[in-house]
Amino acid sequence: MKTKFNAAGIIGLGSCVPDKVLTNFDLEKMVDTSDEWIVKRTGISERRILDKSTPASHIGAEAARKAISNAGLTPLDIDMIIVTTETPDYLTPSMACMIQDQIGAGKCPAFDLNAACSGFIYGLVVARQFIITGSCRYVLVVGCEGLSRVVDWEDRSTCILFSDGAGAAVVGAVEEGYGIISTYIGADGSLGHNITIPCCYMNESDVEKRHHENKRVIWLDGGEVFKFAVKALEEATNRVLQDAGLTINDVDLLVPHQANARIIEGAAKRLEIDNESIYVNIHKYGNMSSASIPVALDEAMRNKMIKKGDILVLVGFGGGLTLGSVLLKWNIG
Repeated sequence: MKTKFNAAGIIGLGSCVPDKVLTNFDLEKMVDTSDEWIVKRTGISERRILDKSTPASHIGAEAARKAISNAGLTPLDIDMIIVTTETPDYLTPSMACMIQDQIGAGKCPAFDLNAACSGFIYGLVVARQFIITGSCRYVLVVGCEGLSRVVDWEDRSTCILFSDGAGAAVVGAVEEGYGIISTYIGADGSLGHNITIPCCYMNESDVEKRHHENKRVIWLDGGEVFKFAVKALEEATNRVLQDAGLTINDVDLLVPHQANARIIEGAAKRLEIDNESIYVNIHKYGNMSSASIPVALDEAMRNKMIKKGDILVLVGFGGGLTLGSVLLKWNIG
């Protein structure tokens, strides 16, 4: 008989980023831009880039191993693997199946989930359901991205933003009153045309937007995405706070998607939250899409910025366009 649990939360974290660092000064030699302009517009100073011979799944597997070890488990304890990615190495096999094989997790269910930069939030929401219903004991959620492989390195409006990385979390049953308290996920497909990465089909509009020989690269309307993002961070944060009966003053740490420092600053003003209560590492990594939140969360934990009982809000937005948030009472300590 399945055992149902009242509470599910993160019980282990891990992250992995490529060794190669691409600085703003490196980009100055590649496109018409400058370190001063990039920092002012985005807050980014450097980013991590995968070696061409290294599959993104390799850093995802390393992040997964670290998270499993941090949880005090072995890969064979994992009952399900969810990989959130918009840049899989292959459409099939899925990144999740590749990571399952690489870490030796037996034959547990494994699948990819694409909600772009909101993916890790979506993944936590899905994982939670399998825990509280008793269908799984431990679910591994991995945000794994190789965005450098879909960047037009001659387009200065996008090549300055994106990078590669992976972050992972093991979700399991936790003490009642702790773990994931409230969640919110949403999407507005009518705005999806504002961020696109073509795959097996491309309409004429998408072809015309891209000037590089390789048309299967990322394109975005920066102005429209900025407007959506600031509102999305505010809306998604307030939704989980209201559901939990809390206010922004109860939040010990807000961990937002690291897309652009100006977006985070704009949302912070609307939320009226102190900068000291927001975790920001975009200057070191750039935009790692669905990997950004778990990498930031893992860093915050390792830097001892979180203690048991703290209230955290993880909040993101991304292509689709999607948005989502998770409010947790931290259970590790």
